[in-house]
Amino acid sequence: MTPVTGAPGDTRRPSAVVVAAERGATRIADRVVAKTAAEAAREVLGPLPPDAAPPHATVLVRHDTARVHVHLELAYPTDIGARCKAVRCHVVERVSALTGMEVPEVTVQVERLHLVPVPGVAQGRTQ
Repeated sequence: MTPVTGAPGDTRRPSAVVVAAERGATRIADRVVAKTAAEAAREVLGPLPPDAAPPHATVLVRHDTARVHVHLELAYPTDIGARCKAVRCHVVERVSALTGMEVPEVTVQVERLHLVPVPGVAQGRTQ
């Protein structure tokens, strides 16, 4: 089987095959990494209180390393430390898996706590 190189009568030499390592690099935009991190935070948090804003993230990408800062709102009462740890771990895992970048640092900033009534617990003041 003869490879097709161009139009009939074309006397140009076929193009040389370029080794994959010499073709260039794929660059993932910072905003794509930020959206990936925010979505990972959403995945681990589950349903949010009705008036809570969805998580958002900012990133600093240098070479193949992404430092992530996640801003979120949580329902209260909750174990804030455990929720933040779960967000950090999941963001590292998902951003690394989806972008191929190393994620050495994820900071989580809780912007707001939303009081959610707990069934069976008295609300308000008691005398």
